[in-house]
Amino acid sequence: MAAPAPCTEFTGLRRAAAGARPGRRGGNELCLAPFHRGAPRQQQRRRGVKTVAAISEDLPRLAAPGKKGGAAEGGGRPEKVLMRAALTVRRKQKEDLKEVMAGHLDALWDMVGRSVALELISTKIHPRTKKPLQSGKASIKDWCQKRGVKGEHVVYTAEFMVDSDFGEPGAITVANRHHREFFLESIVVEGGLPYGPVHFACNSWVQSTRELPTKRVFFSNKPYLPSETPPGLRELRDKELKDLRGDGTGVRKLSDRIYDYATYNDLGNPDRGKEFIRPILGGKKIPYPRRCRTGRPPTDTNMLAESRVEKPHRIYVPRDEAFEELKQGAFSAGRLRAVLHTLIPSMIATISAETHSFQGFHHVDNLYKEGLRLKLGLQEHLFQKIPLVQKIQESSEGMLRYDTPSILSKDKFAWLRDDEFARQSVAGINPVNIARLTVFPPVSNLDPAIYCSPESSITEADIACHLNGLTVQQAMDEAKLFTLDYHDVYLPFLDRINAIEGRKAYATRTILFLTQAGTLKPIAIELSLPPSQPGGPRPSKVLTPPSDATTNWLWMLAKAHVSSNDAGVHQLVNHWLRTHAIMEPFILAAHRRMSAMHPIFKLLHPHMRYTLEINALARQSLISADGVIESCFTPGPVSGEISATYYRNHWRFDLEGLPSDLVRRHAIHCPSITTLRCLILQITNLCSIMVTDIFILLRGVAVEDASQPHGIRLLIEDYPYANDGLLLWSAIRNWVESYVQLYYPDAGAVQCDDELQGWYHETVHVGHADVRDAPWWPALSTPADLASILTTLIWLASAQHAALNFGQYPLGGYVPNRPPLMRRLLPDPARDAAEYAAFMADPHRFFLNAMPGVLEATKFMAVVDTLSTHSPDEEYLGEGRDEPWTGDAAAVAAHAMFAADVRRAEETIERRNADQGRKNRCGAGVLPYELLAPSSPPGVTCRGVPNSISI
Repeated sequence: MAAPAPCTEFTGLRRAAAGARPGRRGGNELCLAPFHRGAPRQQQRRRGVKTVAAISEDLPRLAAPGKKGGAAEGGGRPEKVLMRAALTVRRKQKEDLKEVMAGHLDALWDMVGRSVALELISTKIHPRTKKPLQSGKASIKDWCQKRGVKGEHVVYTAEFMVDSDFGEPGAITVANRHHREFFLESIVVEGGLPYGPVHFACNSWVQSTRELPTKRVFFSNKPYLPSETPPGLRELRDKELKDLRGDGTGVRKLSDRIYDYATYNDLGNPDRGKEFIRPILGGKKIPYPRRCRTGRPPTDTNMLAESRVEKPHRIYVPRDEAFEELKQGAFSAGRLRAVLHTLIPSMIATISAETHSFQGFHHVDNLYKEGLRLKLGLQEHLFQKIPLVQKIQESSEGMLRYDTPSILSKDKFAWLRDDEFARQSVAGINPVNIARLTVFPPVSNLDPAIYCSPESSITEADIACHLNGLTVQQAMDEAKLFTLDYHDVYLPFLDRINAIEGRKAYATRTILFLTQAGTLKPIAIELSLPPSQPGGPRPSKVLTPPSDATTNWLWMLAKAHVSSNDAGVHQLVNHWLRTHAIMEPFILAAHRRMSAMHPIFKLLHPHMRYTLEINALARQSLISADGVIESCFTPGPVSGEISATYYRNHWRFDLEGLPSDLVRRHAIHCPSITTLRCLILQITNLCSIMVTDIFILLRGVAVEDASQPHGIRLLIEDYPYANDGLLLWSAIRNWVESYVQLYYPDAGAVQCDDELQGWYHETVHVGHADVRDAPWWPALSTPADLASILTTLIWLASAQHAALNFGQYPLGGYVPNRPPLMRRLLPDPARDAAEYAAFMADPHRFFLNAMPGVLEATKFMAVVDTLSTHSPDEEYLGEGRDEPWTGDAAAVAAHAMFAADVRRAEETIERRNADQGRKNRCGAGVLPYELLAPSSPPGVTCRGVPNSISI
């Protein structure tokens, strides 16, 4: 046999020297250097970095007894070769008594032969049987002896004797004959064969054969397209995917590894009562993405609704999708903080029928200074009735005090200013709804037979004095007018929302003017209510910037209602639907249809981490009936329907990439337009378009411009989310295009990849079945198509989610700045003279009474604090992947270039935050925009871009 190619150092790994063929089709060009005797065996595990063990001994080639040569010499049996495997197992850091006892039992079981058994599978097949060549079974030799070894990682060894013509090991099977599962990080196999170390990146729980009788199979880190799969691995590749798909029946056990689909039929709990019934999301009636199937039985009162699993019981996700120990510990600590933060208000609520409001802004401030033992005008006898509260207060003072949100750190009163209200639309928690105003007055797409005239009540006279001498038409033509329009999102649901005790809302529209300084200012807010009868007049108020004390308080209340609308859309549509829920079908299909050997699966794998688990937890306690979202946000029990309405009417995968979303322009059927004059839409850089029953829906905050670095030109030049997002979008796009080119040289390679096509087809036709016939789904026919789809997915899972999630507490934790719900409409002397008199007498008290009460506010703050937290094992965009995730040196080199691009983007973001010309992110009392700065330490930092939707 030929000697292995020599290696040279390359980006911390080793690759074949010049002259050896790079890429995936040659030998095992990529190899890690063996750990030589005397080298350190332990590595510090940081943020999910995996330790990889290798055999240090020189493994001899042993001739078979009685034979001096191999099969070539005299036609006898081939000589035998000794191979050794090093298995890195990660231990739990904290074990309960039951787990400790099970560990001792496994050690004893190992001593009597019930050990962990391994078997190597060659990439070759036997010439006569056509079956894969296999080694004999080998058992881990030192499991029992290493029971007492300290440390997070333990390396075990096993030995195999194989024929010299065994070929390259391509897979390894593991049978766990112990009583409990263990977490297998990696396996490294090396020996006398001329292939160098062979790496198996496992990162999986291996169940006991008592739980799962079949052997687990792990493939080497060498990527193979389906058509290139070595003969010895083809059957295993197909069988593994079949096992992961399951048969679609039965109740899933927590130990299962089965990925399947179901509708959102577990958000309600009809067995608790009518008020807990929720519609099923998914199907022809209410289209929605699919979620992971659990197979739980139906409820007693509704056969179509799935029974629920309530905390603290775990809800099923495939075993390897569950949080690892570090992540689970951080998440549980956050839950504990949330429980403690809301315990006192919750207990008070159970013994007092009164809804407790903040009595002054200083009482809100006390949440950050003194913790939850607030005076708030409450009677001391309430605390005397619950002495446990005093005990908790005394013993857990640090846990009960909230951290001061970043929004207050530089200017405590900034939230009161109009410019700050507007700045948050481009640099806040929800910077994705601002749109260019192209039609005036703004127009609704709702049915006028039900909701009256679609035209807004805002007139040119309302805003003319705020346009710096321009007419409305001139301001629109010069791209100076923008809008936050939540009118159509909320209006159909307002009757139901406002019927809820302690909850009041409008459907809002806000018009913003772009100043010469590059900042925005609000110039009109419209507050609408539904007509009292179909087709009747629609109550509407239009407010403009204040001119006296009374209008100042009314303007503050109007801005609070806008923020409340914005908070609901942010949470239900932009955050939950457009990242969490949309990604789940793509993840399920990837596991079901693409082998772990598939290069595209390897690319997507870090961007799928923990998403199924966090989505399951959301169904359990966040988006469920009476969950946090319903309790704390304006939409309440219609939350799911608002989310589903957007999915049905507006969501389009082809427009979810950042440049497309910023330009976003698509036509929707709008019969209501026929009741109006023909509208002339001034679309940027296009000729005027006459429309009758078609309405052009657009964000229009950017226009296509090939001369610009990212192919588009922003109409709001200082738009921190878009400015920084385009840096990361370009880095992701370049990385994905480079990676795709390694495996797909032409369209034929894409079209002939059955696994790839099966993944995309199943995602569209099963995971997003309710919109599968939409004409806007991108084709998957060329390498460019594939790169575009993958870039969008990685963008959504990483940067887009980070921008919408990790600022929730830092930027939204001060409730007066961004109330998640409102409890009062604006005072109106015609509707309620007494209420108006109370407002005039004490507007400060009226404003605070319109805010969420103490219980709603503290519950909201506790939850978004947890959701804004980075765990210690977070894996960030562009970070080095220390484990040998692929055996393709070219892919490793491309990822190194991607990491460098991400580092450069972070440096650019730092410079921008120090640029005083960028007034939306730099200035006196102005917060820097860091939500898209890729790196972050653990905790609530208001920065950091994890690879995946992990919280």
